[in-house]
Amino acid sequence: MELIETVLVRNNLIVAFSVVGVTIWISYLLANKLTAGRIHGSAIAIAIGLVAAYIGGVTTGGSKGVADIAILSGIGLMGGGMLRDFAIVATAFGVHFSELKKAGVAGVISIFAGVIVSFIVGAAVAIVFGYTDAADITTIGAGAVTYIVGPVTGEAIGASDAVITLSVAAGLVKSILVMIGTPLVARYIGLDNPQSAMVYGGLMGTTSGVAAGLAATDPKLVPYGAMTATFYTGVGCLLGPSVLYFIVGIMFQ
Repeated sequence: MELIETVLVRNNLIVAFSVVGVTIWISYLLANKLTAGRIHGSAIAIAIGLVAAYIGGVTTGGSKGVADIAILSGIGLMGGGMLRDFAIVATAFGVHFSELKKAGVAGVISIFAGVIVSFIVGAAVAIVFGYTDAADITTIGAGAVTYIVGPVTGEAIGASDAVITLSVAAGLVKSILVMIGTPLVARYIGLDNPQSAMVYGGLMGTTSGVAAGLAATDPKLVPYGAMTATFYTGVGCLLGPSVLYFIVGIMFQ
């Protein structure tokens, strides 16, 4: 047993990928068997991850969730900033600006409108809960944009770890709501063609939420919604630590 544990600890990143892979497999199985696909597997996987992080933190008394368990310490690297930022860059390189033109002016407007509106809502909530520091407000507002934009913005402008964590939580809640809500409202908002899917992806922005929601609505729409949602994430990462931060800074000097 000691030999097996030593091997697993030394290859903790491989273990992390294996655990996440099994978790996703189980999540999709539950989604298909228990909800008939109405709730996407990604939403269930995120929920399982949050519960596991809580249990890991309570059990070990640490601050990194299951990553505080030696065998699962690779999850800390897998879910850390390095691979996260790599994924953002890799996704952005897979999209060409010429493709965005297919969505027309409405698609471009939806991206900027989605980022700004989401940021305002998140920032307003932060203010209501008593945050007055510009970096904190901006980070939480960016988290409402997506759970990727939040930590990218927070780390760029020097927000605390606690606030960055809140921004991730805000983005995850939004992602799950979009996953579950998309198939429920699709019929009422005309979400049944590539053009509307691109506009929807631009407005909602959370790539995982949009992709999962559209997969449950019509799998053929996923690439279109995910494309503008990817641009949305990129725009959020650009505007969050720059223009939006400066505006909030002027308002809360």
